[in-house]
Amino acid sequence: MFQTVELPFWLLILVLAFAAVTFASHFLFPSVRWFFRRRMERAVAKLNTRLARPIEPFRIMRRQDQVTRLIYDPKVMEAVRDYARQVDVPPNVAFERAKSYAREIVPGFSTATYFGFAIKLAQRLSQGLYDVRLGGGEAKALKQIDRNASVVFVMNHRSNMDYVLITWLASSHSALSYAVGEWARVWPLKALIRAMGAYFIRRRYSNSLYRAILARYVQMSIQQGTTQAIFPEGGLSLNGCVGKAKKGLLHYIVRGFNVHDSADVIFVPVALNYDRVLEDRVLITAGMHGIRRFPVRAKVVLGFILRVLWQKARGRFQPFGYAAVCYGEPLSLREFLNHAPDPSTKSLSESLMLRIRAAVPVLPVPLVAAALVRCDQPCDKDRLTQTCRTILDALSQHNAWVHLPEGDLEQAVETGLSVLALRGVITRNGENVALVAAETDILSFYAASVLQRLDAPDGIAPAASMRLDLPDRSKPPKS
Repeated sequence: MFQTVELPFWLLILVLAFAAVTFASHFLFPSVRWFFRRRMERAVAKLNTRLARPIEPFRIMRRQDQVTRLIYDPKVMEAVRDYARQVDVPPNVAFERAKSYAREIVPGFSTATYFGFAIKLAQRLSQGLYDVRLGGGEAKALKQIDRNASVVFVMNHRSNMDYVLITWLASSHSALSYAVGEWARVWPLKALIRAMGAYFIRRRYSNSLYRAILARYVQMSIQQGTTQAIFPEGGLSLNGCVGKAKKGLLHYIVRGFNVHDSADVIFVPVALNYDRVLEDRVLITAGMHGIRRFPVRAKVVLGFILRVLWQKARGRFQPFGYAAVCYGEPLSLREFLNHAPDPSTKSLSESLMLRIRAAVPVLPVPLVAAALVRCDQPCDKDRLTQTCRTILDALSQHNAWVHLPEGDLEQAVETGLSVLALRGVITRNGENVALVAAETDILSFYAASVLQRLDAPDGIAPAASMRLDLPDRSKPPKS
């Protein structure tokens, strides 16, 4: 028992390494995890004191725990059995496939990543590229939302900057959980987006089992009070209009809602608009070809980023005009299901899209673009200004929210003309303005948000009447 045993040096090192790993896994790692977990919980508790809607425990569960909870949910287990019978595979094979789907969907939310990194980056990007405005009179209505209700921000989709802009502006309200398409499942973007609490959804190549697991995850997160942010259109607008809603996620939310037992779900319409959409020409080209494929080369994107950084370093960068966000009138799911003449997912989606269209803010470039579309050609600046004034008079009948620099229409017209001329959409000869025939598509793209608002039916409008020239927002307004 006490005899000397000789071992090769490499074997001794191996034994010691295994002993160290065993010690760490059984004694050290649990203590370290407990220490950081306690620090995170204290940080979240402190953070919740300044958020309008606190971060729910469901968001900060370990990702593996969320996956386990989802995969063993009775409705998911039933879907696994149905799928096994449907495709004629053993139940254990269907279960493993369901587990892989759950791992794919469930995010790994990190408060440090979201509030310590993402919010600051979103603010710098938003203010670095645009002059940001927040409009609409729904701040009071947002404050009055029941704290026990789940909130779902329902937004139009103009640009990939939407994610950045809303993440920053809503940071005083809560941490948002986005539904993100397959485009973002690339390294290293995938890990960052997942750490921000977003969940990936397949828009293609899905099956009944995948849809059942996705539906159950959405329902569970809503029931636990997670603040959601969804783009009902299902993709970027290719023509500048607010399109029709795809009912997938809305259908999951409605199907998992119990009018009598569930906490209420409040949909908050959010409308975005820009003086310049970064990917406008790509979207227009995709719309002309009738496909939702955006063949953007990495070299082009990198070149654009480097060009902006170089211009900023030399102090010659000019912001891309205004970016504006406007809240619409909130909609209670319980009240809708109890009182709507047709309480279906289709009518719910139509009502939400109507409220989003009613809340779309009007900015100088879209206003001037709409006036150019409606103005007889050739057109001079005075006639164009008068056409803009006629459009504003019509918009006032719809209670639209309008931002004009300093509240001055003539300055707004000059701003819009300067931007369009810089982009090569128009040419100017003194006071005369002429359209460039090859660029009429981009003119229509920006005019669409205003012209669609003029043609919108009355009855649903932002709570505030037509407003002009809100002050700059250097930080997110308090909700």
